[in-house]
Amino acid sequence: MAEINGKMLIYIVIIAVIVLLLLVSFGIIKIGNAKIVNVANSVSNSNIPEKCRIQQGYTEQSWKEHLGHHAETRDCLQYFP
Repeated sequence: MAEINGKMLIYIVIIAVIVLLLLVSFGIIKIGNAKIVNVANSVSNSNIPEKCRIQQGYTEQSWKEHLGHHAETRDCLQYFP
């Protein structure tokens, strides 16, 4: 009986590890540096108001410089760390 319980415990641990790996691989559970994820999300166009989005022909650096020259768009700089 003790041997069966030991085998069951091993199988339960193996199944739990497999489920955890599947959840991580499909992105349901996120493991990693949250700061990196937040930086990537903050530069994503979907999170940025229309007036703050990088316009065609600008690099991120040149767009930040452009935004800094206009009082009405200075608040947009928060979206570009």
